[in-house]
Amino acid sequence: MQRRTRSTTPAVDVDGLSKTYPGGVQAVSDITFAVAPGEVFGLLGPNGAGKSTTVGMLTTTVRPTAGTARIMGHDVADDPIAARAVSAVVFQEAAVDRSLTGRRNLEIHARLWGADSSGIDELLDAFGLADLARRQVESYSGGQRRRLEIARALVSEPRVLFLDEPTVGLDPRIRFELLDLIAGLRARAETTVVLTTHYLDEAERLCDRVAIVHEGRIVALNTPANLLAELGAHLVELRVDGDANRALAKLRARGLAGDDAFAVGATLTIPVHDRSARQAVGAIADLDIAAGGISARPPTLDDVYLRLTGDRLAA
Repeated sequence: MQRRTRSTTPAVDVDGLSKTYPGGVQAVSDITFAVAPGEVFGLLGPNGAGKSTTVGMLTTTVRPTAGTARIMGHDVADDPIAARAVSAVVFQEAAVDRSLTGRRNLEIHARLWGADSSGIDELLDAFGLADLARRQVESYSGGQRRRLEIARALVSEPRVLFLDEPTVGLDPRIRFELLDLIAGLRARAETTVVLTTHYLDEAERLCDRVAIVHEGRIVALNTPANLLAELGAHLVELRVDGDANRALAKLRARGLAGDDAFAVGATLTIPVHDRSARQAVGAIADLDIAAGGISARPPTLDDVYLRLTGDRLAA
C-alpha cells in the first residue's frame, strides 16, 4: 500500500460534541479532543459510558445534538458522505455475511466502496486468513471473523479506522493475537485508529493517548504513562474497620495521605510520592487501622478511573 505524507491537521477533530436522546437522556455531553494522523487513540470506560454513541456520531450513524466533529477535515453532520469516504468502522456486532466466503465478503465490500480489489490477497495474508479465504464465514471462529471484519474495513484504505470494543467476547489467547494485529495497523499507510474499550490492558498496550469517559463526559485525557505517573510509583492499599472516610481523614492529618488518596467501600488507596513504599506501609501500619491487611503495588489505569469516578473498570 502507498504511504501517505503525514499531515499536521488532526485526523479526528471533536469540539463540544453532545448527544441527547428523546426523553432527555444525555449519552454524551460536551466532549472535546483531537487525534493526530497515525495516532492510536482510546476511549476508555465501562459499558454505558457513552463510548459507542461517540463512535456512532463520528461514523455518521448517530446525528449529534450539539457540537462538531470532523474526520480528515470533513464535518460528519454537514458532509457525511465525505467523512465516510475517508474512514471505516468495525462495530461490536458482527457485520460480515456468514453465508459467503471470506474472500467474497472483501470483494463485495471493495465493489461497494469503489475500491481497488488488488490488495485483497495482501490483506488476507496479513490477517492470517489466506487459508480460510474460500471457506464460508459461518465456519470461522469468533476470532477469525473479527480479523475478517477488520480486514474488510481496510479494503477501502481508510485514513481513519474506528474499532468499537474490538476484542469483546473473545477468549484470552485469541484476544492477545488480535491485539498484536491491531498494534500493527499504524504501519499500514499510517492509519489513524480510534478504539473504544473497557479493558485496561488494551488501553495501556495499544494507545498513544486515552480519554477516560464517565457518564458521557471525558474526565481525563493523557498518555497511559502520564495518567499512571500522576498516582506515583506505588500505591498503598488497605482495608479498614468502620468509616473509611474517617480513617482517610486521619491519615491525611498525619501527613500519610494526600488529596489524591481515595476510599471505595472499606478499601483505602493511597498514592505514595515522597517516601518508599516500605516506609509508607510501615508508617500506616503503626496507626493500627488496617483490618484486612495492608500492601503496596504499582498503580493501574483502574486506580486512575477509581480516583476520578469511584467506579471500577474491567480488568
